[in-house]
Amino acid sequence: MAILYYDILFCISVLLTLCYTFIWHKHFDIHFTLIFCFIPITNLGYVLMVHSYELEAAITSLKVTYIGGCYLILFIMLSIFSLCGIEIKRWQRFLCFLASSAVYCSVLTIGKLDIFYRKVGIEITRDGTQLVNKNYGSMHTVYYAMIIVFFLMSMGAIVYSYFNKKTVSNRILYLISIPILACVLSYFFGRNIITGVELLPACYIVAQVMFLLVIHRVNLYDIADSSIDSFVQKGDTGFVSFDFKCNYLGSNETARRIMPAIAELEVDKPVTICEKLNDTAIQWIEEFRKDESKNKFYYKIDGKVYLVNVNYLFDGRRRRGYQFVMTDDTKNQLLLSLFERYNANLRIEVDKKTASILEMHDKLIMSMAMMVESRDNSTGGHIRRTSEVVRLLTNEMMKDEECTLTEEFCHDLVKAAPMHDLGKIAVDDAILRKPGRFTPDEFEVMKSHAAEGARIVHEILKGTADQKFHLIAENVAHYHHERWDGSGYPEGLKGEEIPLEARIMAIADVYDALVSKRVYKDSMTFEQADSIILEGMGKHFDKNLERFYVSARPKIEEYYSKTEH
Repeated sequence: MAILYYDILFCISVLLTLCYTFIWHKHFDIHFTLIFCFIPITNLGYVLMVHSYELEAAITSLKVTYIGGCYLILFIMLSIFSLCGIEIKRWQRFLCFLASSAVYCSVLTIGKLDIFYRKVGIEITRDGTQLVNKNYGSMHTVYYAMIIVFFLMSMGAIVYSYFNKKTVSNRILYLISIPILACVLSYFFGRNIITGVELLPACYIVAQVMFLLVIHRVNLYDIADSSIDSFVQKGDTGFVSFDFKCNYLGSNETARRIMPAIAELEVDKPVTICEKLNDTAIQWIEEFRKDESKNKFYYKIDGKVYLVNVNYLFDGRRRRGYQFVMTDDTKNQLLLSLFERYNANLRIEVDKKTASILEMHDKLIMSMAMMVESRDNSTGGHIRRTSEVVRLLTNEMMKDEECTLTEEFCHDLVKAAPMHDLGKIAVDDAILRKPGRFTPDEFEVMKSHAAEGARIVHEILKGTADQKFHLIAENVAHYHHERWDGSGYPEGLKGEEIPLEARIMAIADVYDALVSKRVYKDSMTFEQADSIILEGMGKHFDKNLERFYVSARPKIEEYYSKTEH
């Protein structure tokens, strides 16, 4: 009867392991696999033991049964911790495994040393069943202690999870508590229930059944694994993997459909042998190798656009190669194209409106300057002529290799030149239009136009986005009457204290005043004006600007020859 009992249990354990093999998935905890492998081996030991008629064979069979006794309780405990989501550090797992291995090493001394068993023999019962009589040694006590420790740790994890972990199903906790309780109880009390047989092999069968039920439930709860499987196998996303030597490792059906050339690759063969992938996969890997930030590429085929993300292929925490993730990005690219087209059209419209506003702004400034000029006693055209002289001077300066002026500065200066006398709007007509020389008091009033012009320019351009132009225009109005030697007004600035834009404006302003006719004077010849300008270099004007004035003089004279002044 006992022989049949053990034979049946062994066959059942094998069948249950085959069931586990059939449903096995790579995401299963490794301890599940170890449990289902060790239980048939352990039950085989019991079968061999009841069929043994010699002491040596019985001892060997006994050693096989203790494989389960020493390691299964450990694997069950570790699987419980895993199911409960409680992390055990590597060194802790190692110590537990070391303890189990130390105990099993003492088991291997049975029949030779009295460490685990002091004495061992065979007893034949009335029905012919062989029983092994044992006299336990010191390590057997350690064995029991180890079982108790592993049991308490397992039950502690189950109880803790029951009260503190909402992410662990109570049904799972109930199921995993059954095999650990059954095995421990059978260790200590199994022989006393039914004489002649041990209940431990039957408890192992119970453990297998419970773990099959647990696995079935865990697969449903583990959204990550089930989603990944569905995503990889049936989704619209393609996956391709290569090792660091660019050997092809594999791909899913979606990737092969997106990029048909992948179907021509052979596993463990370099991707470089497929010339069709030179401009795609090979190039993507090379660019990613050089710069990991370059990990997004676009692949177009059959009117569709696929986004290919290149990243490392991980095995746990180790980098083992490269992986492509391909997703259909056609809609996004279409939307992006529409947005870009809309933005381009919008930029054109904005540029047109901005140009129109700037043109209107410039015309308003010019009109204001012309209005001020109309109150003066000049012959008119002063602001246009001075702006042209400023342009000719800055053109010569830009030709010089040592000059650090920018095109933006020169453009802004020419644009600001008409604003240099806006302050005269605040000067009384009686003074502004006086035909003769000013009295000292009148000259003081006249000099106020510089500071007043700066104030007016500041108010006009306040809040403008172009702060550089604002500053240049304000400086031109404020300081164009300053002199290099410090004898100018309104602040008596000297040398390079005077902004460069004001120094350039001063030459244009004085030159135009010299060659133009006024109600109180006749115009000078170009030679006379040139003589006065050159004589003023280093006194009235910046000596460093002399060479630019000299090189621009022919063009200035040509301009004035064709212009009424």
